[in-house]
Amino acid sequence: MSDYPADLSTTQSNQQLTRIYTEHKPWLQQWLTYKLGCNQQAADLVQDTFLRLIAKRLAILKEPKAYLRVIANGLLNDQYRRRSIESAYLEALSHAPQNVAMSPEQREILLETLQLIDSELAKLPEKVSQAFFMAQLYGFTYQQIADNQAVSLRTIKRYMQQAYLACLTVII
Repeated sequence: MSDYPADLSTTQSNQQLTRIYTEHKPWLQQWLTYKLGCNQQAADLVQDTFLRLIAKRLAILKEPKAYLRVIANGLLNDQYRRRSIESAYLEALSHAPQNVAMSPEQREILLETLQLIDSELAKLPEKVSQAFFMAQLYGFTYQQIADNQAVSLRTIKRYMQQAYLACLTVII
């Protein structure tokens, strides 16, 4: 008998999620199709959005449309970031010697690792990730970065240590 209220709550929660899905899926699909220009990709992101909502177990929402838009926007940003990383990787690969060919599995592992590193770097304060990219992508010296950011060389070394640590957490 003590299980009955939990079952009732789960049933109500499922009904609420079903209602949100039924009422808001068409709008979300249309919005994402407009953003992406592709109905199939939009459909995938709609499903991912609702999976995130279900995973959070939030059935009672005062503003479901706004909450769905926040989730979908985050997924959309993740997708843009992944495409950007993949594009940069393919560009770099096009300049590599022919004998450096990778198998499709190796390529996917590398892309996934790059995406994870990018995700970790995005969690860092902006100045830290900016310093890291200035050094790694543009070849700036630590002193040049310090001058650019108007901070001490010691601060840049600390920033770089934070960034490298973030990268290592992905690799290890």
